Amino acid sequence: PKDAVKALKKKLSKNCNHKEIRLTLSLLDMCIENCGPRFQSLVVKKDFCKDKLVKLLNPRYNLPIDMQEKILTFIMTWARGFQGMVDVSEVKEVYLELLKKGVEFPSSDTSRGGPKTSSQPSTKPSPSSATPAKRSLLPLPTGPTLLLTPEQIGKLYSELDMAKMNVRVMSSILKENVPGSENPDDMNLLQ
Repeated sequence: PKDAVKALKKKLSKNCNHKEIRLTLSLLDMCIENCGPRFQSLVVKKDFCKDKLVKLLNPRYNLPIDMQEKILTFIMTWARGFQGMVDVSEVKEVYLELLKKGVEFPSSDTSRGGPKTSSQPSTKPSPSSATPAKRSLLPLPTGPTLLLTPEQIGKLYSELDMAKMNVRVMSSILKENVPGSENPDDMNLLQ
């Protein structure tokens, strides 16, 4: 199982070929359906779910909507648990983190890309009902409260990610520049 998961990680890492990603996701779906708890427990780890699958949702990969929905369906289904001896705490953490960021998961009836095995629990709470429960665990602010929609929260996180990326670029430019011998193009970019 470790070698199989390692091969899947390699196929999903830094791969911009949509056809390869689609085939890898289909293979992952089949493996989840047909492999046992040892394989499943490796797939639901944070280093696979967050570092490989969630990373593919980044806009720079420009994945088609159906592939994005398939990834989200995997995470949602896995977070709800497998029957048997699989610890899903790490994928559940990733799922709740995505909900907190305002990511909308496909509804259960339209999720055609998820695992179709008996590993899905019989009761499925809707993602919208999980969001208020998560909010109630947060400390309440003492001042006036703003209620943001999941879309607004997602947009804020997206803007924060863009700002972080800009800071990284500017930091790397500043680190490379030697005082007195700056590249004029770099200086214009910094302004």
